Amino acid sequence: MKQSETATHGRRAVIELREKILSGELQGGTRLFEVPLAELLDISRTPVREALSRLTEEGLLDRLPSGGFVVRRFGFSDVIDAIELRGVMEGMAARLAAERGVETEAIEKISETVRLLDDCFGEKLDEVDFDAYSELNERFHHQLAALSGSEMIRREVERASSLPFASPSAFLPDRADIASFRRSLRGAQEQHRLMVAAIAAREGSRAEAIAREHARTARRNLEYILAEDPGMISKVRGLAFIRH
Repeated sequence: MKQSETATHGRRAVIELREKILSGELQGGTRLFEVPLAELLDISRTPVREALSRLTEEGLLDRLPSGGFVVRRFGFSDVIDAIELRGVMEGMAARLAAERGVETEAIEKISETVRLLDDCFGEKLDEVDFDAYSELNERFHHQLAALSGSEMIRREVERASSLPFASPSAFLPDRADIASFRRSLRGAQEQHRLMVAAIAAREGSRAEAIAREHARTARRNLEYILAEDPGMISKVRGLAFIRH
């Protein structure tokens, strides 16, 4: 098999297996082996092996000492810890950016992203272009991590954000169409604006505090679903494999 074809199959395997895990089709504790998965996906073992290693790095799988892999079990406390960890890492990135100073061009780029995010909101309080917001929100957080000027910090922010429920767009309304979630995005957007302003003003402590509070949006959305509308669990990507 050509190297490019192997890479293509590997990406497809990662996407398909990740989706099966997040949808709950492959539940926590399920053991996974290369040969059956290769047959299921109709590809060779090499891209399956690479996909399993990638999903292990993302934290969705654990490697078994005896061979093979197992789908990780996640509890509510694990999710909360992951969200808090992302907040800590992004807060550190924001503080370092403010204290070390950022090139004007970098501030202009992230400010432009904030402006484009503004355009995602309509006149009504809960009117939001979710698809555009989600894409631009991810861009903002990548730019924020890079502003620290530290490749180590950038990598750790990306690592902390890699699990679906800890990512910047975790539990955003999407197809769930929860009006209160959509309205909360306006508050999150204001935090984007305040973060950039604090970094530009070299206010490290303020930038860090805003970034840490901002990360908790995912926690509040999760708590709303579990406490107020548990019927949404099956409709929000990633919740199916969290033990409640």
